[in-house]
Amino acid sequence: MKEEAMSTVAQIMTKRPKSIGPKVSIASAAKTMRQARVGSLLIKKGKQFIGIITDTDIVRRAVASGKPLGKLTVEKIMTAPVCTIEGSDAIDDAQSMMADLGVRHLGVSKNGEIIGVISVRDVLSFYKRYAQSKISAEVRYEEPKITQD
Repeated sequence: MKEEAMSTVAQIMTKRPKSIGPKVSIASAAKTMRQARVGSLLIKKGKQFIGIITDTDIVRRAVASGKPLGKLTVEKIMTAPVCTIEGSDAIDDAQSMMADLGVRHLGVSKNGEIIGVISVRDVLSFYKRYAQSKISAEVRYEEPKITQD
């Protein structure tokens, strides 16, 4: 898998990740995620990223608690510090780190500063493109048909 070994996290990460302040309500954070079509937001205090909140955090740590989502702030449920991987690391390393840590989002760092975010979806999309590039032109490949009863 030569191409895979040469591909780095920085090549598939989301650049300029969305961020919010620590005092933002869970309800507001969820709206920001929906509008930006992202599954995570970095929490920024001053110029520093101090944590991350994901759609899963919102469900498990906020909604499930029954507390009012308009009053509960992201700093109460965020994961801190942000788990990071160097942008120069291989995509396989990101996949392994996510599996080992049980997370679906990693901050991407360069010289100790977070410059992006990589998600499990980014990794899966990369592997899909890689696999499709290896399928012979003679082999007919189709997406599975998903139907509902």
